[in-house]
Amino acid sequence: MLSLHLLLLLLLSSCLCTYSNTSDKAVDTLLRLLPEEEGLSSGDLGDDPNEAYCESWRLSVETNNAGNWKKISARCSSLVEAYVRGAQYALDSKVVARFAQAYAKNIQIAGDGMDAWIFDVDETLISNIHHYFVHEIRWKKVTNESGREQWAASTKSPALPWSLWLYKKLQGMGFQLILLTGRKETHRNSTEQNLLAVGYHSWEKLILRGNLDSGKRAMAYKSEKRAELVAQGYRIHGSSGDQWSDLMGEPMAKRSFKVPNPMYHIP
Repeated sequence: MLSLHLLLLLLLSSCLCTYSNTSDKAVDTLLRLLPEEEGLSSGDLGDDPNEAYCESWRLSVETNNAGNWKKISARCSSLVEAYVRGAQYALDSKVVARFAQAYAKNIQIAGDGMDAWIFDVDETLISNIHHYFVHEIRWKKVTNESGREQWAASTKSPALPWSLWLYKKLQGMGFQLILLTGRKETHRNSTEQNLLAVGYHSWEKLILRGNLDSGKRAMAYKSEKRAELVAQGYRIHGSSGDQWSDLMGEPMAKRSFKVPNPMYHIP
């Protein structure tokens, strides 16, 4: 029988699932505790050991079976923390990066500068785990928008090692690397400084939310930006992101790769 982690990795590399749209206000649900899973009664949860249950919970989150989930299960909060800080998260990220590289190797680069790969930024290229665990008081409700703004301006986010590895591999193959983030245009300088400081360089474009993008759902905003790129003649062969909203919506990349993130959900 396939192990949970192998099943998770196979699903992440092969499928995209549809979820319903909700307001971007859901970004304010980062790292909340859920006293009891929404839509489930105590009896539905059963008496499975926490570790086994939380592995299944994480599988549902990553494969989008959980849909527009808003909170981390209370019984899983410490195990999610252990996961994102531990070896399994690094291994899961490595396998996704390796699958992406294997796919990219089979693409014939035209040499006209229009073969593109899109990367999200937060929790895809760089990690904000330190901020979430230290500055957001570990898994409590996050409503401090200014705190997240200050962290984005701090340029302290480290690179995710396997994303940096993939970025450099794709760069060496001749892809035009386009960074498409939900960060605000006002954070352009700090975002560029942070990315350069941790090893990312020579991207083709860094696209951030302008005034006209304010209030748009993440999927709608990123879809619009991809459409603009296609209209400019770019061929979007691949896309990497930690949220389903980074990857879905027309036009989509020819192949999309979901980086693991069981900490929060942005629709």
